Amino acid sequence: MASRVLTPFQLIATLSVALLATCHAGGIAVYWGQNDGEASLAETCGSGNYKFVILAFVYKFGKGQTPQLDLASHCDPSSGGCSGLSKDIQSCQRRGIKVLLSIGGGDGSYGLSSAGDARQVAAYLWNNYLGGTSSSRPLGDAVLDGIDFDIELGGGKYWDSLARDLKNMDKNKGGKAVLLSAAPQCPFPDEWDGGAINTGLFDFVWVQFYNNPPCQFSAGRGAFLDAWKKWESVPAGKIFLGLPASKDAAGTGFVPAGDLTSRVLPLIRGSSKYGGVMLWSKYYDDRTGYSSVIKNHV
Repeated sequence: MASRVLTPFQLIATLSVALLATCHAGGIAVYWGQNDGEASLAETCGSGNYKFVILAFVYKFGKGQTPQLDLASHCDPSSGGCSGLSKDIQSCQRRGIKVLLSIGGGDGSYGLSSAGDARQVAAYLWNNYLGGTSSSRPLGDAVLDGIDFDIELGGGKYWDSLARDLKNMDKNKGGKAVLLSAAPQCPFPDEWDGGAINTGLFDFVWVQFYNNPPCQFSAGRGAFLDAWKKWESVPAGKIFLGLPASKDAAGTGFVPAGDLTSRVLPLIRGSSKYGGVMLWSKYYDDRTGYSSVIKNHV
């Protein structure tokens, strides 16, 4: 087949489109582990839909409590039953998917009583899930890529200390860098995560634009963009639009996939801080196929 030579104008236009797609190409993050009946971790990563998988949650920690992980019926960490996930985690990582562990959640027992308490929690997370060593690593030998802060209880104190301690762990002890992410509510600033995010140490912030009627898209374009622009101002890496993957996944804030791709994403995709979309959660995404519909538009 004969090759076709592009005119200078065609070449510039083609390169511009390619550059724009490269600069602002986003990805999808999804929470996994909180519902019975969702796809396995291996299947989740094998779908090709996600760049980030967030394991949820370590729901109990701090204030002298023994930390506890809850992954619903996927496995029982108390009996060592979650160590088998190590191979799945490593398989995800070989695909280029970042796997993070979320601490907190909307239903748990957690909090930090002091800077020293934060250091102890950081050391626990480092030794049991990240680059450290422990005889009782709940997820086996796999080294997770980072820690996600989904702080919805327990006040706003000392989360900044925990962020600094986690980032210092990889500097002081070697190994790969610890990624940090946070999942604040869209009202700005966030009551719990705000102080930690202001440290400038967070690589990703997936803002929950749901269950918060004043700032989610249903409040109108102006209110939504006002909230988004405020979140763009934080000293963090990439900002993600957090959404429920179905109407059943949240009380308010669901955006039909067609509206998301045609009306919402065009408003924010040009931002240099735009990172993509975060979905709650894999269980609901399995039932709607939401990520499959939007992935080529994110």
